[in-house]
Amino acid sequence: MSLLIISASLNSDSYSRLLAREAERVLRLDGHEPAFLDLRDLPLPFCDGEKAKEHPNVLAAAQLIAPAAGVLIATPIYNYDANAAVKNLIELTGDVWENKVVGFLCSAGGPGSFMSILGLSNSLMLDFRCVIVPRFVYATGGAFTNDAISDSKIVGRIAECARATAHFAASLKLAS
Repeated sequence: MSLLIISASLNSDSYSRLLAREAERVLRLDGHEPAFLDLRDLPLPFCDGEKAKEHPNVLAAAQLIAPAAGVLIATPIYNYDANAAVKNLIELTGDVWENKVVGFLCSAGGPGSFMSILGLSNSLMLDFRCVIVPRFVYATGGAFTNDAISDSKIVGRIAECARATAHFAASLKLAS
């Protein structure tokens, strides 16, 4: 079973990337070999509804997403929503998202945006029939110290979310 972790932040000092790397560590300890897509390393064009979907980096991203049974999206929260980079990725890659299990690892500046990932999760459910993992991570700046996750509750939630994503993906694969 294929798992994919997407680090959607374009910021070099990204907290959400730290969440993604912790999820990767947990999944590897559990015997999985997740693929890792860092959007900083794969610059994507803006979705224009025309030729952008033919861009080589879009095709490369789609090739990583397509075989994944489960996807963990690590995204910063900007203006009460997932960042534009991950929404652009989804718009560019479209149908390869169909029937995926998707979990979320979110970092934000404050506690007021806790439910902001629901817009993106609803879109994935309705547009691509994704199964959304009901346990997601929401971490604010206080969970990090010296470029590391310092909050043990957040580390535990990451493990729960990563394992739930793998479990749901394996269960759905058996059911189909």
